[in-house]
Amino acid sequence: MSGFNPLLITSVIPLIGTVVLLFIPASSKNLCRDVTFSVAGLSFLSSLFLWLEFDSSDPSFQFLLTTSWLPSFNLYYTIGVDGISLFFIILTTFLILLCVLVSWGSVTHSVKEYLICFLVLEFLLIQVFCVLDLLLFYIFFESVLMPMFVIVGV
Repeated sequence: MSGFNPLLITSVIPLIGTVVLLFIPASSKNLCRDVTFSVAGLSFLSSLFLWLEFDSSDPSFQFLLTTSWLPSFNLYYTIGVDGISLFFIILTTFLILLCVLVSWGSVTHSVKEYLICFLVLEFLLIQVFCVLDLLLFYIFFESVLMPMFVIVGV
């Protein structure tokens, strides 16, 4: 299983959906909703796959991935999940899917921006729960405030 990391896949899906939404015209509100719902559903399914592949008898972090972030400062981007963060990721992906469904008819203006913020929020929250570096945890944790400000404002 070298090269396939289900945690990386789960965390990148909302980011890919955000890029796709950027290319959809804002006037196509239903298409934006459909794409967001599909991406959120795919993200939820991939988080369930994480749960299936998770070895509960192993107390260490699983699905580890370490890449160099800023080599001159010896900083690395390291992600992994344990038994607690796994369920927070599943809960996050489920709640984002539920929020997209609930807001389907109630949000009528700035729909594209609203949905982009939800996918960015999902990406950031997944990063909060799986990143193993304190500096990046702080950055992702504080970055959650930006899309939340827009979501609450809309």
